Amino acid sequence: MGRKKIALIGGGQIGGILALLCAQKQLGDVVMLDIPKMEGTVKGKMLDITESRGVGGYDVTLEGTSDYADIAGADVVIITAGLPRKPGMSRDDLLDINVGIIANVAKEVRKNCPKAFCVIITNPLDSMVYTFRKVTGFSKNMVCGMAGVLDTSRFRSFIAMELNVSIEDVAATVLGGHGPTMVPLPRLTTVGGVPLMDLMDANTIEAISKRTREAGTEIVKLLGNGSAFFSPAASAISMAESYLKDRKRVLPVAAFLEGEYGIDGYYLGVPAIIGSSGVEKILEISLNDAEKTLLNNSLEAVKTAVGEVDSRI
Repeated sequence: MGRKKIALIGGGQIGGILALLCAQKQLGDVVMLDIPKMEGTVKGKMLDITESRGVGGYDVTLEGTSDYADIAGADVVIITAGLPRKPGMSRDDLLDINVGIIANVAKEVRKNCPKAFCVIITNPLDSMVYTFRKVTGFSKNMVCGMAGVLDTSRFRSFIAMELNVSIEDVAATVLGGHGPTMVPLPRLTTVGGVPLMDLMDANTIEAISKRTREAGTEIVKLLGNGSAFFSPAASAISMAESYLKDRKRVLPVAAFLEGEYGIDGYYLGVPAIIGSSGVEKILEISLNDAEKTLLNNSLEAVKTAVGEVDSRI
């Protein structure tokens, strides 16, 4: 049967961490691709990780390239290609530039690995995953966006920090678009089975929800040049691993909705089962009126961005 093959499109900060995590978890052989002028960089990163195999003991091959033929037959494709955010930029500011990049990547992926499970990380996330699927024509279960996994990890992390408890015992979900309209769900959040509402006052919960919505911007400001890379990479790998190992994990991902949550024809962050068939099932949460309103606000923001995409491709 041989090893699985993972293609990473984009050799920046996230790409490098993705490659390292793939190797450490021995998910499969890795090919990292970037534009020709970046070929030396991706070859160097992959050689660097290859030379750490003697320490880590992971038996995978790692290759850097600028030739799409080298990703042929990949089982998983994770896409980070595009411009990262800089201070003062919103995710939507990136749309004009990144929609062209993603459309080109989509054509090459369609040609070289038409059966791959595709995870999009490029911002603005919800419209970029929509772009990718529209250009490839792939089935909805094989194209999803990394957003909710990261947003939920951030939400859980901030709760664990505030309460000084293990992150393992914080269960939460964040719905909606990947941006300032995302919808944390404190009402359904538990810590070791105890409702969050019993452990924190409303003001603290709102402050944590606000920090979660602005978490990416907080890191952009601190870095001064570029955006988060460790947490997005770890989030995407959890999705790829669930697919490759058929783990059936329930993960909040940007999935294509066809009637779920009363939404049709858009990608939005929702909890979904990821297994060997990709996004196998979307789980619907019974939302109260306030949560429905927040999710609809998030949808409107996504619709606006998608409208921009439709006018360009």
